[in-house]
Amino acid sequence: MLTKLQPELVEDFRRDGFVVVPDLLRADELARFGTAVDEGVARRSRHDIRTLAEKSRYEQSFTQCQNLWEDCPGVRPLTFHPLITGTAARLLGVDAIRLWHDQALYKEAGGRETDPHQDHPYWPIVETDTITAWIPFDGSTLANGAMGYLPGSHRLGLFEYVDIFTGTGENPLARRELEQIEPVWVEVPAGAVTFHHGLTFHLAKPNTTGSVRRVHTAIYFADGSTRGEGPYPHPSVERAGIALGAVIASDVTPLAWPLPGGDAPD
Repeated sequence: MLTKLQPELVEDFRRDGFVVVPDLLRADELARFGTAVDEGVARRSRHDIRTLAEKSRYEQSFTQCQNLWEDCPGVRPLTFHPLITGTAARLLGVDAIRLWHDQALYKEAGGRETDPHQDHPYWPIVETDTITAWIPFDGSTLANGAMGYLPGSHRLGLFEYVDIFTGTGENPLARRELEQIEPVWVEVPAGAVTFHHGLTFHLAKPNTTGSVRRVHTAIYFADGSTRGEGPYPHPSVERAGIALGAVIASDVTPLAWPLPGGDAPD
């Protein structure tokens, strides 16, 4: 199931902290999964009648719906798609990975930019073998909110938490370690999936088009990772009662690769 991943793409990921893997999803899969995520986002946000201008700064960057795999059966085969999860494990160089959570990140027409940050500081995971699969159903362009990555920034280690919710605090790109690294803006064709390391600094452009940028993401971590301290309680460990220092393993964060019995969890 990993024939799509060329060795040079693994090398690119380990050097740069991100990589675009082409042709992981067929056109019929994009249509089917895109419809399932659309329905999940519509259901989750059906009571929100605010305009974009009335939303918080963070919400103006995207509509975020987490753990769609749990209550959207049509999304589950995407989050646990063997080509995606197997690729994620191989890029990390580990034998098994678990799902941290999935989420839709739908950037509305006119949505603002996404502020630069690392993902891992938001997660109470001691080890840093974490990776995100970023799946744009219609592809991504510079106009509709393409992602930008700071190549090699994952090799600089774990930085402190960045408050992208209120935008307060320093701009991490002004730090001495990062100020000389130019973001690489990546347009992703439909069917391709972008993977980025949990320590890779990234950001996204605003959506200047008249259509929603429809993206589903799934975050995976190496099996055997343990719970650390985080800035806030996190449902991926709180719901299962994972103690500080304990291995993170529960039905909240199920195995994603390899799948037990070959089937996605209920």
